[in-house]
Order: sequence, then C-alpha cells, then structure tokens
Amino acid sequence: MTTTTLTRPDAAAHARDGAPPRRPAWERPALAALLLLTAVLYLWRLGDSGTANGFYAAAVQAGTQSWKALLFGSLDAGNVITVDKPPASLWLMSLSGRVFGFNSWSLLVPQALAGVAAVALLYATVKRHFGAAAGLFAGAALALTPVAVLMFRFDNPDALLVLLLVAGAYATTRAVEQASPVWLSLAATALGFAFLTKMLQGLLVLPAFALAYLLAAPTTLGRRVVHLLTAGATLVVSAGWFVALVALWPASSRPYIGGSTNNSLLELALGYNGLGRILGGNGNRGGGGGGGMNAGFGGATGLTRLFGDSMGTEISWLLPAALIALAAGLWFTRRAARTDVTRAALVVWGGWLLVSGIVFSYMSGTIHPYYTVALAPAIAALVAIGARELWRARAALVARLVLAAMVFVTAAWDFTLLSRDVSWMPWLRWTILVIGGAAVAIAAGATLTALRRAAVVLALVATLTSFAGTSSWSLATAAQPHAGSIPSSGPAGTGAFGGRGFGAPGGFPGAGNATASTPDELTTLLKSTTTKWAAATNGDQTAAELELSTTRSVIAIGGWDGSDPAPTLPWFQAAVARGEIAYYVSGGRGGMGGGGNGEIATWVAANFTPQTVGGSTVYKLTK
Repeated sequence: MTTTTLTRPDAAAHARDGAPPRRPAWERPALAALLLLTAVLYLWRLGDSGTANGFYAAAVQAGTQSWKALLFGSLDAGNVITVDKPPASLWLMSLSGRVFGFNSWSLLVPQALAGVAAVALLYATVKRHFGAAAGLFAGAALALTPVAVLMFRFDNPDALLVLLLVAGAYATTRAVEQASPVWLSLAATALGFAFLTKMLQGLLVLPAFALAYLLAAPTTLGRRVVHLLTAGATLVVSAGWFVALVALWPASSRPYIGGSTNNSLLELALGYNGLGRILGGNGNRGGGGGGGMNAGFGGATGLTRLFGDSMGTEISWLLPAALIALAAGLWFTRRAARTDVTRAALVVWGGWLLVSGIVFSYMSGTIHPYYTVALAPAIAALVAIGARELWRARAALVARLVLAAMVFVTAAWDFTLLSRDVSWMPWLRWTILVIGGAAVAIAAGATLTALRRAAVVLALVATLTSFAGTSSWSLATAAQPHAGSIPSSGPAGTGAFGGRGFGAPGGFPGAGNATASTPDELTTLLKSTTTKWAAATNGDQTAAELELSTTRSVIAIGGWDGSDPAPTLPWFQAAVARGEIAYYVSGGRGGMGGGGNGEIATWVAANFTPQTVGGSTVYKLTK
C-alpha cells in the first residue's frame, strides 16, 4: 500500500479550482432523508421533558420578561445574579420564547434545530473531500450518538456549543483549501461565540484548527502566520466584545456575574469555568472516585475515563474505531504533499478529538458525562473518513485488515457496553458480535473477486453493525423525558442517574424539573405578589423552581450553590426597605445542597415573623 492511498488529489483540485465533482443522483434525497429523520429523532415528544434543566429554563423565562436579563443571562428578571455560564445559548432560547411564548417547545426546539444544523454542517464538511457517502455516514454517526440525542433535546448550552464547533471546522476546511484569511476569520468568529456559550471549552479545538492551517494551507509560511494572527485578533474581538461590555457596564445597574468571585466575566472564564474545571478548586467539585454519586462527575480520572461506566455509553460507541482510523490515516499519509487535504482533515478532527479527550480524561474539577457531546462530531468525522478511504484502497490487504479491525473493535466494544445492563435487549449484543465477526472474517479473508461481487452487501452489513449499538441506545434515550442538572442517556434505569438525570423525578435529589416541585400554597402566595421580586431564597435551584412555578422574579441568594457574594446584606436591607421583596423563603438549596447567605438569613429571622406555607417557612418582608 502506498502512502498516497489515502490522499484525494482529485477532490483537492476540484475544491481549489471551484469546480466541484458531479453530484450523485441519490445525494440530495439521501441528505433530505438524513436531516428529516434527525429532526424527527430530536423533536419527537420533545415537550415531555417539560422545562428540562430548570436552572437554565428560569434564566430563559427571565429573558422573555426583561431585555437586560436576556443580554446578561440573569436568572431573574429583576437582574440580581446571572447563571454561571455566558449567555449565548440563552439568547437563542429567550428570543424563541419572546416570539412563541415561554413553554417547553419554545425552550427546546432551538436546541433540536441546532442539532439538525450540526448534522448538516458536518455532512457538508466531510463531503467536500471525501464524497457524499462519507458525509452521510458522518452526519448519521453524529445524529445517532447517544449523548448528542440527549443534549439536542435539552436546554443546556452544549447544543449551541457543538453547532459552533462544527461551523468552525467547516470554515477551517474551506480556509485550508484556498489559503483564505476570510474563511479562517469566520472559523475564529465561530470559536469566539463558542467561548460566549461555554467559555474555555469552546476553545479546546483551537490548536487543531490552527495547526491544520499552518501545515496545509497552499501559500507561503509567512502568509500562513499572518493569516493566523489576523484570525487570532478576530477571535479576541468576537469573544471579547461581551467581556468588555460586562466590564464597562456599571456594576450597580447589571446583575452580579454568577460563579465569579469578583463580579468579573473574565475571572469566571479563567477561574471557576477555566483552570478550576481542569485542576479543581475555585468552587469546583468532582474528579477522582468511582461509582455512586461521582458517576455524575465523570468517574475516576485517567485515559480510560471516556470508556468507563459514567461516560462510556454516552460517547464511546465509535471511539475505538475513530482512534484506529486516525492512527492509520496519519501513517498512510506520512509522505504525502504538505497540502494534502486528507492529512489536513485528520489534523482538524484528530486534534479536536485528542485535545478535548485528554482534557476531559484528566479534569479534576467539575465535569459531567454529557460534556462529551463535544467529542461526537470529531469521532463521527474520523470514522467516516477512515472507512471511506480504506474502502477505496480495499485492493490492498493492509487496508482491508485495518477496516476489518475498525468493524471488529466496534462490534466487540458495543458488546461490552451493552453487557453493562444485561437486562436490556440481551439479544442485541450477541447479534452485533456475531454479525460483526462474520463481516470481519469475510472482509479480511475473501479474494478480491469475491469482494467485488459482494461489495455492496458487505459494506451495508458493516455499516449496520457499526451503528446498531449506538442507534439502539440513542432511540432509548429519545423515548423518555429528561430533567435535572446532570442528564444521562440510555433506557430508563441505566446510565449515571437512571437515564433521566441528577434531580430528575425518581432520581437523586437536586435540580429537578422545576415546574412540579413547589407546593401549591406557596405558588399561590407568590403569584399574588406585585413587588419587583416575589421572594428571595437560598441558591439558584430553589429560586428557579419558584420562578418557573409562579412566573415571578425570585432572588437567588448566593447563586448556584449559595456561595456567591451576592446579594450583600446592605443591598438586601435597602431593597426590603423600598418594599421590593415580598417574602423570604427559608432553607433552599444550591445545585449540590449548598447553604445561602447566612447574614441575610440571620437578619430576616431577627426582624420578621415566620409563617408556614405549604411546608415551607416563609417571612413576609413587606408592611
């Protein structure tokens, strides 16, 4: 097998001279079918999840009530404190709520549509150099990744994050083809908004994108460096405008930046949502440990973390095959021309997978299994590219052996993952193993003449085998509602938290589907208020429950887990004196049961009379 076996000079030439190869007659119908089925998968009974993660849903509701809350991502329309993430994903959901009214569908449909768009963009990116079949394979692999099905039906920021990352990969691919600074700057813009979606996680793909351009763009080294510097400036502007806006806006007239220690978005990015996530500390939990509650925080750190009980069924179904495809592709293109588009694609997707995967594997701070959705596009692209190029080179024994290894390891790993719950469809894992083993034996041992005769059948069997495990788990994921702050994929009763989520009905206590958590008596009381804030309570989660059940603004004292220094006691006392807060609801909880601001609780108890409403201790703060 020569080193040029996995190169595509014809596709590169077409891309660079502006004359794309002829479109197969089946391509458009197949693409339409893929996108239609993806939409059905992501939209089917979407409303069953209610408000999903009540923490973000409350912020979206606030954004439909106040433009300032929408801009900053405030948890309440009165703008006391924001959620602990930047607000880009909340902008989309809040605008949807303003147009269609706030409800489950207006909340979650933008997430599902982001998933469909990500599948379409991934298809377009892979198809440019590897053909429609590879593009369809990549799109289907992304659409049928269990954690992707989970997150594109949920209101966490990860749905928009994945779309922006894939958009960045598409723009990088176009930039590498033509040495285009414009496309490279568009890639940087996508990553800038990825930063405004989930901060530093949105920049984990940056090394891969930059390296691909530096290595493969068809221009001089000096121009490549200049183009990268220009794109870097674009990235700073596209992410930094909002950071500057927050810094320059008078702190007294905007909400406190939740999760930060000094009311700074930049400090939040570098601290709690930055180094704190990787190294621990800065209010982060998780890292290390095995099962039990720690399963919701990724399990023990190390190279096997992505394959473990916590993350394995979320993302790893095709991960072994992707790693084989990456290693084989880099080896077979090691002597190709500098501008070889196959190797450039492997750098984009392989760098994305390796950098993000290693960071996720060794993060000592807070990490949840659903974070791994950011790996899904890279895994899907690598498997599709590897399978397509190895199939083209199937006349060579080594290519057939590598392709057979990809199929076999997928069947074997699917068998292992499905064996973690032997009560769920026990026949499936054996079917996958037997059929996959037979396909491998035929592919590796058949003569070229036999392969040519049975090529279509063999390719179909290998594809179905590769998708059987991940597809079944994904369909089971879509078949049930999800709620809480740590959702997990799979059938009911499986996964880190029973396939529903931390805090979901029937799961662990915590941040549940907030629309059904507040007693009727307390809901009625708070709905009757006319003050700026109906109540104040400790922690974002209790405040979110009260807001969603009453549609009134509620102050979350101490933010996510009750530890943020906002609001202060003097501010709270002044607001009470102005008659702006109707009630104080005692107790409350943060995301993990943290306490609230002790000074405020002590002052309220010393100066106001408690009453019991619906099982909660409530203090009336107005005269």
